[in-house]
Amino acid sequence: MSRVEVRFVCEECGYASPKWLGKCPGCGSWNSFVEERINEEQRKGKRIDKPSLQASSIPLSKVPYESDFRFESGLSELDRVLGGGIVKASSILVGGEPGIGKSTLLIQVAHNCSADRKVLYVSGEESAGQVRQRAERLGLVLDRINILTETNLEVILDVIEKEKPQIVIVDSLQTLSSAEISSHAGSVSQIRYGCMEISGVCKEVGAAVFYVAHVTKEGTIAGPKIIEHMVDTVLYFEQGAMGVRLVRSAKNRFGSVDEIGIFQMSDKGLDPVSDPSMFFVSERQDEQIPPGIAFSAVIEGSRTFIVEIQALVVDSKAGYGRIYSEKVESSRISRIAAIMERHANVRMTDKDIYVNVAGGVKVDDVCIDLAIAEALWSAYANVSLPDKMLCLGELSLAGEVRPVSFAGKRLKAASDMGFKRAVTSRVNEAEVSLQVKNCHMIGDAFGVLER
Repeated sequence: MSRVEVRFVCEECGYASPKWLGKCPGCGSWNSFVEERINEEQRKGKRIDKPSLQASSIPLSKVPYESDFRFESGLSELDRVLGGGIVKASSILVGGEPGIGKSTLLIQVAHNCSADRKVLYVSGEESAGQVRQRAERLGLVLDRINILTETNLEVILDVIEKEKPQIVIVDSLQTLSSAEISSHAGSVSQIRYGCMEISGVCKEVGAAVFYVAHVTKEGTIAGPKIIEHMVDTVLYFEQGAMGVRLVRSAKNRFGSVDEIGIFQMSDKGLDPVSDPSMFFVSERQDEQIPPGIAFSAVIEGSRTFIVEIQALVVDSKAGYGRIYSEKVESSRISRIAAIMERHANVRMTDKDIYVNVAGGVKVDDVCIDLAIAEALWSAYANVSLPDKMLCLGELSLAGEVRPVSFAGKRLKAASDMGFKRAVTSRVNEAEVSLQVKNCHMIGDAFGVLER
């Protein structure tokens, strides 16, 4: 009988240890080690015959190139994030919270591409009847989608090799298990081995493969980090307000990672939002905006969005101030509050600060620093900012309002959307159609509250 070796592997990063550890030395996670059993034959590996000596290298210019290596998914916002469409024989990892719509998105992709391509939908979490019910609810054509309800990796690989589909969807990666690996489904070894084997077979048959992946409570994709290195594209599905779903690219070998896809959930599935310029601005009946509201213009890829920054400043009940913010980093709010206190004599130490971005979108652009400061000042003084005013600028620790990149593009987009004035730093007023107030210090920017 073969000897069995026992080891413990971290489910977060794949760190292996001969004994169980409470805290992973690799990633610092607690209680993340699970037991894996490895046979002696598996540990040693199969005997590899001596490779053939007939292989040789060729110049890169001699490699055949296909001009039509991309094809559209039928969802314009997804194509935008992917860099123009799905690349043949590529591997795409899609992660997101449970129930956010990953399976809905991919079955819509399967339906749109099945008109002129062969599609295989591998379901490991739902039965064939459940997938059919979803497809019927979305009004999809059922005859064009082939489904395989299987979690055994060897069976899935055999079907892909025999049927040679052009698109493969695996829902989800954590349900796969192989007889070659003795650990349970969802373990680090199973996930790594399953992803590697399916990606290799799909590249041989020329199929693009989508993997659905679970995420941890921190929002990162569950499983070893090496999976994100093995695939070509990593997409994150995020939840927004008002039924909005945001798709961001964390890695893309065939396009930019700056683009963002915006969808709206309806009874017919996910609908792309074609013109989201003012989508993240609250609709109001009158022109008067309440205190604590400021607007800024952020650039995501090739598009410009107007975002609404909301702030609330109240006396602290605990005696010391706290910061509550989900869509903007709390450390950033703390830094801006410190700048206001030091350079504009606005005392924030004993205040509770709440900051939000309308529409539930996360914003990392430095251009919103000035908008956050203006919103905090407006909430602190209980005075509304002037109507149709854009705030654009980065704040330095010295209290300076620094210019931002593509300021002209941002101001032009704001002008086209009905904004009349702007507060920013060092912009030539003759080049824009807005009434611009140039501010060099944070204290000067607060002068716009004087009507």
